[in-house]
Order: sequence, then C-alpha cells, then structure tokens
Amino acid sequence: MSRSSEQKALTAQNPRAQAATKSIASGLLLATFGAIAFSGKAIIVKLAYRYGVDAVTLIMYRMLFALPIFAVMAWWASRGKAALTRKDWLGVLWLGFTGYYLASFLDFAGLAYISASLERLILYLNPTLVLLLGLVLYRRRISAPQIMGMAISYSGVVLVFGHEITLLGPEAAWGALLVFLSAVSYALYLVYSGEMVKRLGALRLVGLATTVACLCCILQFLLLRPLSAAAVAPEVIWLSVLNATLCTAAPVLMVMMAIERIGASLAAQTGMVGPMSTILMGVLILGEPFTAWVAAGTVLVIAGIFVFSRGGK
Repeated sequence: MSRSSEQKALTAQNPRAQAATKSIASGLLLATFGAIAFSGKAIIVKLAYRYGVDAVTLIMYRMLFALPIFAVMAWWASRGKAALTRKDWLGVLWLGFTGYYLASFLDFAGLAYISASLERLILYLNPTLVLLLGLVLYRRRISAPQIMGMAISYSGVVLVFGHEITLLGPEAAWGALLVFLSAVSYALYLVYSGEMVKRLGALRLVGLATTVACLCCILQFLLLRPLSAAAVAPEVIWLSVLNATLCTAAPVLMVMMAIERIGASLAAQTGMVGPMSTILMGVLILGEPFTAWVAAGTVLVIAGIFVFSRGGK
C-alpha cells in the first residue's frame, strides 16, 4: 500500500475512533453522575426526616411526583409494541411490588434509624445477594474469588454496623435489618426480571414496574394515614420533588444510557463511586461523623465487590 493510501485509510478510520472514544467518555460520565444521583436519595430522605414526616408519607410524596415521569416513560417505550399478555401484566405487577415498592419502602423506613453511609454500604451488597439467590433458586455455582469478595464486603458492613450500634443502640440493628431486606427485595427483582427484560425491553419494563410501585405507595398512604397527614412542611414537598426527579427518574435514564455506551459491567464498576459519594454528602450535608471505622468499612466493601465482580468473569 502506498503512503497516500495509508494516510487515506487512517483518515477514514479516525472519525470512527473519535466517535468510539466520545461514546466511552460520555458513558463513563453518565454512569458516574447516575451513581452519585442515586446516592443522593439517602441524603434527601434524612433531611426530610428532620421535619417530622414519617416513611409512609415521605415515600408517597416521592412516588406521587415521580408517577408522571414513569408513566410517560412506559408509554414512550410501548409505542408500536405488542400489547402485554395476562402473564406479562402479572409479571409487571410482581416486579413492581418487590423491586420498587417494597424495596423503596423498606429502605425509607430503615433510614429513620441508621446513617446514610451504612445504608449505602448495605445496598451496595446487592450483587452478592443476586448471586446467593441464584444459588438457592437455580443451583448456580459460585467461584472461590466470588466467595472471597463476599467475605471481604460483608466484613466491611459488619465493621461499620458494629461501630454504629455502639452509638445508636438497638435501633441501629432494626434499621440495618430493614435496609438489608430492601436489598434482598431488589435482588429478587433482578433475578426474576431477566426474562421479561428480553421480552419487553428494559425501558418499557422499568417504566411499567415503577408506575405500579408509585400507585402502591399512594394507595398505602390512603389506607394507613388520614388525608390530614399529607399536610407537611413545605421543605418536605421540595425535597420530595428533588428526590423524584434528580435522585429517581434522572439516574434511571442516565444508567440505562451509560449501559448502551459502555456495557453493564463497566457501568456497574463505575457505580463504585456511589458509596463514597454518599459518605461525602453525609459528612458535608448531614454532619455525619467520618471515622476510621467508616473509612475502613467502606474500603472493605468496595474492594470486596471489586474482587467479587472480577471473580465472576
């Protein structure tokens, strides 16, 4: 090949290489911002609790403001697609109940008793719970590096939990249990959603399931609280709007767009900034103490999840 031909070939390839680089860069940014936005949810919930609101009312407002967004998402993703069968609807109802309603409510309830930092570390164990459920339900094998990664991660959570229970007492144990059950509930959603994601598409399933969850949270409030309980401080309303948009709908879209650009594996690894951002915001915004115990526990959890994710490849 002549020199001029080589130059022409390089010129033709260069735009494709630049486009690929831009796609990776934008994907990493979307995954990072999505993880940080998700992490902000715990901070907003803790701030709202300072105004005397309870979990039932607070999650109702969050889902009330998020409902229009997710309903439009479901409608948009359903355009031109086949109608859902009865089996599909039953699946959507079940996944919406377990993956978004129950998981969200348990998380909100747990945050009333523990710090935002411990909450995020517990939720970050979710990949290990998915694997354990796969072992129990489908007899999927677990590799030695994955077992090692789980042991490291759980030791980090136990370290932070042990320190927190000495400060907050038995209530911390109850809060940690609620958040752990929230993680289990969402892990069940992930385990059972695989087939439906292939059939309906991720955006359509998320839109429909979250719409179901929003309606469940609103119905829960109507059944358990008088309408007068909806009279809350204006700050709670604005925090709920922020929670519904910036920390609920926006990160869902950002993470999905990131997965399209860089893949699920790299997007998940980028999500490791989540616990660190929660701890930083907890210290700066909530005034939560940053101790050596929290630092050591965070390092162990993140390192364990990294070893775990590498061991599954």
